[in-house]
Amino acid sequence: MNFKYGVMQGRLSRQIGNKIQAFPEKYWKSEFSKAKKLGLNCIEWTLDYKNLQKNPIFKKKGKLEIKRLSKKYSVFIKSLTGDCFMQKPFWKLNKNTNLLEDFKKIIEAANDIGIKIIVIPLVDNGSLSKKVEVQNLFRICKNFKKYLKKTKLKIVFESDFNPKKLQKFIKKFDKKYFGINYDVGNSAALNYDVDEEFNLYGNRIYNIHIKDRIKFGKSVRLGEGNANFSKLFKNLKRIKYNKNIILQTARSKQKQHMKEININLNFLKKFHYA
Repeated sequence: MNFKYGVMQGRLSRQIGNKIQAFPEKYWKSEFSKAKKLGLNCIEWTLDYKNLQKNPIFKKKGKLEIKRLSKKYSVFIKSLTGDCFMQKPFWKLNKNTNLLEDFKKIIEAANDIGIKIIVIPLVDNGSLSKKVEVQNLFRICKNFKKYLKKTKLKIVFESDFNPKKLQKFIKKFDKKYFGINYDVGNSAALNYDVDEEFNLYGNRIYNIHIKDRIKFGKSVRLGEGNANFSKLFKNLKRIKYNKNIILQTARSKQKQHMKEININLNFLKKFHYA
């Protein structure tokens, strides 16, 4: 299997408040060297709605620094999770028009630093609960196809739909530009079957978030929750998955964040090389 392991931005730094995930404004530069030490190939960037325009990917100086650090440590930014979309979902009836206008800027900024995947989380506050929201999302994304075609970026949706509903949903979108971000822990928490999921839309999975969760519960260290990693890796091998696997694992209770990522990484390698 030729996929590469990466980590979600912020997982190698101190937590910001009690948030499990947030852009590490003070620490993002140091994560490149930390990822290198762990043998990771990439970091998935994060965008929060708060202070969105101050994020380094929108600044010329910031972009140059990202490229410099990427080259120095051979740790690249190939994907981005738009938590800003989940925090202020533009497909809701009370959509935030400013964020919709920023969508193009995000695509352009992502392209400038070599990002090829943008994750839009359709979960929690961003969950699609009404038919009109699905229609809004489809219409808006269709309008952005020309930018995706120009930049060769893909948008991938992380969804809480059940497998059959997600298959029906993703079929509405052009596979050249739209796919699925498969979140192992979220599927485990919802008690979905890995085999069914991969049989229905394995060919549309362009990015993977790795975490483990208790059934209908919280995130835990890999191997301590409901996720079936044996089934997962068998399916990855079957579909010849060769894209990124991003560790979005539970935070260390002892604040030993690098150590926690390393523990989880070693856990995954047992299945990888089995």
